[in-house]
Amino acid sequence: MSLKFYYDLMSQPSRALLIILKMSGVQFQDCPVALRKGEHLTEEFKQNINRFQRVPCIIDDGFKLAESIAVLRYLSAKGKIPEHLYPKYFVEQARVDEFLEWHHLALRITCSLYFRTVWLDPLVTGERPEDDKIEKLKNQMEGNLDIIENVWLAKTDFLTGQSLKVADIFAACEIEQTRLADYDVRIKYPKIKAWLKRVRAGCNPHYDYAHQIVYKITGTAPNAKL
Repeated sequence: MSLKFYYDLMSQPSRALLIILKMSGVQFQDCPVALRKGEHLTEEFKQNINRFQRVPCIIDDGFKLAESIAVLRYLSAKGKIPEHLYPKYFVEQARVDEFLEWHHLALRITCSLYFRTVWLDPLVTGERPEDDKIEKLKNQMEGNLDIIENVWLAKTDFLTGQSLKVADIFAACEIEQTRLADYDVRIKYPKIKAWLKRVRAGCNPHYDYAHQIVYKITGTAPNAKL
């Protein structure tokens, strides 16, 4: 198999790309990377797989490519991603790209910072963050969740229209990560709650497979309240 996919299920964009690849029927060599063991920090990984030492990334017949959205667009250009997930018609594609660009510097960064501060950093350091810091990060994250609830989902069942797209998969994987920080987005956001159900239904069985570690660590079933 010429395509190698490097990922870790604890990585939000890794999960999103894995779901997209599975839904698209893309054949690839499964190459899990244990971030918790620092497998991405070795010199071998840097030289032979990804110079930025991150996941997800691919090697396609010797061509190395990092960054999840770059990988998505590359595989779409090769005809590997179906148009119902990532449109080729420029107007529809632009709407999906609009969300992906917003997501990276809004929803993703604030959800990630909250997750890292509340769950990951204390796990590594053994030190709990100050309550004021947690509250500030929570407010920043909820500012973007408000936008998802009231702007992106204002009139449609999915983020960029009436059907599931890659935008929904990337956003859902990011939001699911907050379970690890004991945050249940479904309590405060009814539209997001209903949308997450639609995304999971549209992506399964791949959605639950990709989130198996999140479910296991949090001790929650896919639809359970925390």
